[in-house]
Amino acid sequence: MRKNVTKAKIKAGETVYGVFCNLYSPAAVEVLGVLGFDFVIIDAEHGPMDVRACEEMIRAADATGVTPIVRVAVSLQQNILRHLDIGALGVQMPMINTKAEAEAVVASVKYPPVGKRGLAAVRANDYGFSGSLGDYVKMANQETLVITHVETMEAVANLPAMLEVEEIDVIFIGPTDLSSSMGYPGQRQHPDVLAMIERLGKQIRAGGKAAGTIASDPMGIAWAKEKGFQYLATGITTLLGQAGRDYLKASRGS
Repeated sequence: MRKNVTKAKIKAGETVYGVFCNLYSPAAVEVLGVLGFDFVIIDAEHGPMDVRACEEMIRAADATGVTPIVRVAVSLQQNILRHLDIGALGVQMPMINTKAEAEAVVASVKYPPVGKRGLAAVRANDYGFSGSLGDYVKMANQETLVITHVETMEAVANLPAMLEVEEIDVIFIGPTDLSSSMGYPGQRQHPDVLAMIERLGKQIRAGGKAAGTIASDPMGIAWAKEKGFQYLATGITTLLGQAGRDYLKASRGS
């Protein structure tokens, strides 16, 4: 298991930058790594990837040094375990609304005595050939990132309790679902939504966690950094769309 450079940067107070990849494309993951992104979120919630596809994308991440994180679609212990066993260095769990749900995520990610993750000789520990499983367990518990989403009004109400869960590293505010839960579906720039994101970010940082959110353009990145968000992500289709529109505008002059 390699060290989690993204987690180390977060702990050092640095801002990290990544991309949600909801397309099955190991090559795209390689490109993101070559470009210098800190992390890639392999989006198994909104993308078509099964565990085997995620494994190929994680191999591409390993080849170029970008931290592979999986947004897992189903918050079940064995499902989370399978994505970690193939080499994910973090899990990002959507729709976590209560302290009990947050604790269940930690229990699924961490090995005993911290959690309940099952142990085997798997890809994540070089199939048991590179050292003792005991050393691997210690390293995995230290290096694996745990990221949970706040994206509903229920989660907003329960955030103080969720901040008590020690092993959560980052709490990510999902602005699209949050805007919908607030009654402004898809209006991520609505003043009330922005005010809520800012308030939640302050609350998360005051609770000792790193705050994350979507930041997809220079203005959004500047806003998020000014508000203290450390874990910033855009989407692969957003990047393609921005570059494609710019190219066509320059080419066709309109």
